[in-house]
Amino acid sequence: MTNLKVGDKAPDFNALDQDGQPVRLADYQGKKLVLFFYPKDNTPTCTKEACNFRDNYEDLKQKGYEVLGVSIDSQKRHQNFIGKHQLPYRLISDPEREVIEAYGVWGYKKFMGREYDGIHRETFVIDEKGVLEKVITKVKSVEATAQVLEA
Repeated sequence: MTNLKVGDKAPDFNALDQDGQPVRLADYQGKKLVLFFYPKDNTPTCTKEACNFRDNYEDLKQKGYEVLGVSIDSQKRHQNFIGKHQLPYRLISDPEREVIEAYGVWGYKKFMGREYDGIHRETFVIDEKGVLEKVITKVKSVEATAQVLEA
């Protein structure tokens, strides 16, 4: 789990989205950014979370938020995930885990009796100046947007 906390400067990143287009934290300067990390495209919980952001995307945009998802999935998998679920926001493909490790969301996990290293489902709300406004470490996939918007 991350060591980042509210008030910290958000780690900068320079990565590629699902279409191979560069995406940087600086691209979102002057906007609020919901940066969510999730384990894998097209798995039940990850799909619920991504679709929750999709279903509430216009409301988030009206409140000044942009949305950006991150996983280790390939650009092709991201393209398929976006197409299948009509996601209106970009997804970062981070197979080298540069963004994932910068935010401290890679580490030991236990799931269904298995122990392994993987991505922790966490969400960071970054303000217009690049400072962490909210760090959500216990994401509820079907309430992801509500968690972001809670005061």
